[in-house]
Amino acid sequence: MQRGGDMRVGWIGLGKLGLPMARRVREAGFELDLFDLVTPPDTIIGGARVRHSLTEIGRSSDILITSLPDDAAFGAVIAEALPQMRVGSVLVDTSTISPQACDETRHLAGRIGYLAAPVSGSTDLAVRGELTLFCSGSESARRTTEPVLASFASRIFNVGERAEARYLKLALNHFIGTTTQVAAEALTLARRGGVAWPTLLDVLEQSAAASPFIRHKIAALRRRDFTPAFTIRQMLKDMTLIVEAGTRCGVNVGLAKVVVEAFRCQVEEGLANDDLFSALLSAERAAGLGEP
Repeated sequence: MQRGGDMRVGWIGLGKLGLPMARRVREAGFELDLFDLVTPPDTIIGGARVRHSLTEIGRSSDILITSLPDDAAFGAVIAEALPQMRVGSVLVDTSTISPQACDETRHLAGRIGYLAAPVSGSTDLAVRGELTLFCSGSESARRTTEPVLASFASRIFNVGERAEARYLKLALNHFIGTTTQVAAEALTLARRGGVAWPTLLDVLEQSAAASPFIRHKIAALRRRDFTPAFTIRQMLKDMTLIVEAGTRCGVNVGLAKVVVEAFRCQVEEGLANDDLFSALLSAERAAGLGEP
């Protein structure tokens, strides 16, 4: 195990991405404190110390990393943990939250360093330490935290000093969410026209339409496997953030609004906790198609 130096890292949020990311930090040799409202972390990461309150983990951390589901959860955590952090310590948030929440936190942080550092990638990439991270904040905070962030992110893009990382993550998720709905509609059209499912996927994989995201999904589509990597409910949350951010800064997000409604309908159909590509199932059912 590599030595992590004398920095003590606190980690709040042990979800699908947070847990393997925190494991990578510990495996890199950093002293690690954990706090999570749901998962008992003492049974998960060997050598990590469990903290029993946000106040406690805020006080103990040189670098405090959060991985949380939404603005509300992030705000609740920050309200308790941030006032306890020492001057010169750094708060790093890897969640997908709004630029507005990012700006508010930077204002509250004062002499605490703050990095907006949303991550992009699958659970498998998190396990391997190969996530992509978008980082905005002060240069000194970036330098302090880089060895820790490099334990779970193989690519780190420093994109600014304010909320730039938030806008970049939302922009990429706009591509992903919108692509999902387009793919569901397009694949259903081809099937309804009589194209065999294996042939359709063979052609798609070799076509100009096959982005890395689509190619990543091809194997699961062949198996008709909609085990959630990123759920419909999660993408609805992110697409809603995109609409709100665009509206606030004067960008026409009409297409994003259409995609939000599509995901909202799929939640109402009972697909909320399935993979976002289960949007295909919704489109097929509406077209009167069963399993291929």
